[in-house]
Amino acid sequence: MCRLEKRVEDCHHRDECEMGMGFLKEGKVKKFKNLVVSRSGMKLWILRATTTALIWICVVQLTAIGETWGPRLLKDWPSCFISADHSLAVQSSSIPAKVRLPPKRVYRNNGYLMVSSNGGLNQMRAAICDMVAIARYLNVTLIVPELDKTSFWADPSEFRDIFDVDHFISSLRDEVRILKDLPPRLKKRVELGMLYSLPPISWSDLSYYHDQILPLVRRYKVLHLIRTDTRLANNGLPLEIQKLRCRVNFNSLRFTPHIEELGRKAVRILREKGPFLVLHLRYEMDMLAFSGCSHGCNSEEVEELTQLRYMYPWWKEKVIDSEMKRREGLCPLTPEETALVLNALGIDRNAQIYIAAGEIYGGERRMATLTSSFRNLVRKETLLKPADLKFFQNHSSQMAALDYLVSLESDIFIPTYDGNMAKVVEGHRRFLGFKKTISLDRKLLVGLVDRYMNRSLGWDEFSSLVKEAHSLRMGRPKPRVVIPDRPKEEDYFYANPQECLQLLDEPLIST
Repeated sequence: MCRLEKRVEDCHHRDECEMGMGFLKEGKVKKFKNLVVSRSGMKLWILRATTTALIWICVVQLTAIGETWGPRLLKDWPSCFISADHSLAVQSSSIPAKVRLPPKRVYRNNGYLMVSSNGGLNQMRAAICDMVAIARYLNVTLIVPELDKTSFWADPSEFRDIFDVDHFISSLRDEVRILKDLPPRLKKRVELGMLYSLPPISWSDLSYYHDQILPLVRRYKVLHLIRTDTRLANNGLPLEIQKLRCRVNFNSLRFTPHIEELGRKAVRILREKGPFLVLHLRYEMDMLAFSGCSHGCNSEEVEELTQLRYMYPWWKEKVIDSEMKRREGLCPLTPEETALVLNALGIDRNAQIYIAAGEIYGGERRMATLTSSFRNLVRKETLLKPADLKFFQNHSSQMAALDYLVSLESDIFIPTYDGNMAKVVEGHRRFLGFKKTISLDRKLLVGLVDRYMNRSLGWDEFSSLVKEAHSLRMGRPKPRVVIPDRPKEEDYFYANPQECLQLLDEPLIST
């Protein structure tokens, strides 16, 4: 009985012990589970933190790479390191983020073509168009052209300071591969002086480039063309080459956003006051020295111009008969002659006239007649604030770019000399819908002016003859004049790129 009770008590005690052990085991299991969960959470947190850090590092690295590689990576993303306002400002002032680029043209590269342009802005502009067409024809890679820094103007501007270089490259990617610089290995060779350079022959057709230039590119891998103005013929070229020259000129050679915006500002100021005329008064020191035209200059000025002409060896003509050149119509009109011609053409004396030019030789003394005849003469220096032009000082090509933009938008464009700007602007205005451009017949005009000044011609007759002579010289559609074997005397391609023009209803006329 006692054993039975004891066994029962033992049993009760054992049950309690087993129940106690059960509680202990459950506590350890819960603790273990909590520990496992805690460790798993720690691992997950570490994994998330590591992943976040790696992603952040990648973003920073890619952003840095994007600054070098241009639009390939993250270029259109707002940066994490600039304010939202600045990001919006950048986006609003730049090309829209999603620009559809033409597909890249794939071709076997025959070598690399380096180009050094020469002359003023528009002389270089036309040359660049030609060099792009030549690079396309030869299936070579073009290096972004170098601009002239040794000419009379001594402008230190690089290509990227005047033209939108990224647009230039991307807009032509379906025609020719263009790089900002040579690949490192070839660049090092060039820096060591291992470079073959030559000036192409002027007014050459494509056979010259195929037979003479292409073998040199293949032989040397890198070819450097210097003095590249007027090195491609005006006529006798395939239609696709002519259209490519136009495409480069009218689309790919876009000025930098800063220049474009300032040009729009100048046009906006002019438009607020009504229609305006642009007078390209090419009566600057370099032009007079180069051409030898000194009509109306005093003896000290004639001597100064002669000395300047001898300072530049690439100005080949040194001894020049100024009066003979003037009679032949080879000199720019003087400011005094220009005033008479504008009056004879019936230009309103109160019209806004924008002078597209640098510093006029002789200054106010030579401008007095023109200023007294037309009250609303303006220049970029008087139209815009000094702060607007601060970064353009001593950069003649950037100043010329502003004049170019204003000239394109004017109601009438009148150049007093048929230099490079006059020709290229005339052609561009034809492309924009045959906008009115009065091409002055200088040979006829100087004869009429002299007769009027010596009183052998009255004003009414003088004015009538001037108007009659220019009635068909207003930029209307006409075929380009072709003179075989005398390309300098025929119509310049860029003044009348007829292959690229959408003709109006009026028929072609011959002059």
